[in-house]
Amino acid sequence: MTLTSLLIGSPMVQAEEYVNTPWKELIPEGYKPPPVRSQAFYDANPELANQPELDAPVVEALHNKKVKIPGYVVQLEGDATKVTQFLLVPYFGACIHVPPPPPNQIIEVDFPDGVPYENTFDAVWVEGTLSVERKEGDIAVVGYTMDAVTVTPYY
Repeated sequence: MTLTSLLIGSPMVQAEEYVNTPWKELIPEGYKPPPVRSQAFYDANPELANQPELDAPVVEALHNKKVKIPGYVVQLEGDATKVTQFLLVPYFGACIHVPPPPPNQIIEVDFPDGVPYENTFDAVWVEGTLSVERKEGDIAVVGYTMDAVTVTPYY
């Protein structure tokens, strides 16, 4: 048995199917997202406390790509013990304490297995198949969706 045949069947190779994807890769080249501001800024400027740039462009080449991306959970659906649908955002407090980022910086995630409720307060890694799909919800407009296969603590 060769080293190659040993590696192909190993869990390490299967994990590598999901490409580590930083948030900046969800932004097309040449597009500059608006700055992230503090809650104090929006308290002083409530007229600016809306989701910006609802038509922000997405990266079409990411459609149906298997990605691994870190982020923070904004709960949408679940029960007292787990969250089965959520928005994944790049920084803490987005959508809750400050306005949502542009749609190209939000992923709506379906995870039927559910994330334990206590794991939703800190950063997580999410692995799954990303889709370029615009959705308008009560909290935000999103530019991407994902069917997750794993959600694990970041730390």
